[in-house]
Amino acid sequence: MNREKMWVNIRDSFWFLPALYSAISILMVILTSALDVWVVPKIEESLPKVFFTEKSVAQTLYGSLITSILTMTTISFSTIMVVLTTYTTQFSPRTLQDFMRSRVTQHVLGVYSFGFVFSLINLLLLGSEKSQGLLSPFITVFISIVCLAFFIIFIHHSSRFVQVNNLIGKIRTDTSDVIAKTFDEKDYHENVEWNPAEIDQYKEREPSVITASESGYLQGIQIDGLLRAAKQQDLLLEATFQVGSYIQKGVPLFYYWEKGEDAESPDDCLDYLLIGNERTDIQDIEFSIQKLVEIAVKAISPSINDPHTAVNCINRIGSLLSELAEVHKPIRYYADQDNHLRLIMEPKEFSDYLYKSFYQIRIYGKQDLTVMNGVLEALHNIAIVHKGTVKEDTWRFGKYMIESVDTNELNELDYERFYNHAKRLADECEEEMTLPPL
Repeated sequence: MNREKMWVNIRDSFWFLPALYSAISILMVILTSALDVWVVPKIEESLPKVFFTEKSVAQTLYGSLITSILTMTTISFSTIMVVLTTYTTQFSPRTLQDFMRSRVTQHVLGVYSFGFVFSLINLLLLGSEKSQGLLSPFITVFISIVCLAFFIIFIHHSSRFVQVNNLIGKIRTDTSDVIAKTFDEKDYHENVEWNPAEIDQYKEREPSVITASESGYLQGIQIDGLLRAAKQQDLLLEATFQVGSYIQKGVPLFYYWEKGEDAESPDDCLDYLLIGNERTDIQDIEFSIQKLVEIAVKAISPSINDPHTAVNCINRIGSLLSELAEVHKPIRYYADQDNHLRLIMEPKEFSDYLYKSFYQIRIYGKQDLTVMNGVLEALHNIAIVHKGTVKEDTWRFGKYMIESVDTNELNELDYERFYNHAKRLADECEEEMTLPPL
């Protein structure tokens, strides 16, 4: 596994920050112990007595602090379980990642780990010698105040995170960042088209195959690393996957053609694919939108019956699709810095994102006009700000949504409102309306 991939796995793991804080606390214990042994005896007479504590008091202080930190940690974990249960039953199991990977959650547990390890090791280092002035208990008091502050922050963070509107807003913001990162400027060349003659001269030969060494979801691709590996071995790679695809062990992942005669171990290309047990939103725009779709579908279910939350999700999905349409390019060809073609990978079209965003809402919400009108309104807003193929795809999908509603069962007032939304979308897309007026 290459170093970059290993670093991503370690950095995104739940235990990384608590382990880092614990290591820092050990260094802090060494520093404070050194101060108590070598510095405190020299400056004890010149500093206020409030900075120093007798060993008996320090021992009581450390014991009390360890107990209080364990209590706060227990309450915090209980809160985490309540939040996770709420997310699973009312929102979507996929949204659990957002809370568990929240940096606030991980920093809070890291601070608790810091305080616990610091107090426990200092308590262990307290000997049975004659009491003397100690500086470390004063530092421990400061750390306990910091732990209390982080406990309050965590309670506030959890209470906000469990509110569905805040969760929807955070997913929308995070997805917007993923879209921006996906289509921002790169150090390598990305192209929608390439000279067919150059590609055909390689594809005339029989390709070699690189198969998957493990099963799981493709969470991310290090395209720059793939291009470096392909350039080093003078290869042309053709991928059979997209980000978010489920990879089955043994299936072909790459077909490759050797441009030169020095290719030795193209299996190294697998090191630049991040495969895990579940989909993540590191690079997966579709999965990020899917979280909002699942919250919307759960909201319109008979058990919850909250169509306004569904409309809130639909509005955010529409905004994300509009942002995506602004920057989306069907990039298929990737070249190295010397502009030599190294990778071919089928892109996801904008129509694919459009379909995956609303088709489940169509299935489960077609009986609820609040939801269907919300979808038509979101499509209308996309059509307002975009032209060309985006507008064509939007109208095509709009017809798909309109035709799903059984207008014969609608009351006159319901039909009128639905017709007005459909007519606005058709007029904006400059298409002929498919529904007859009343």
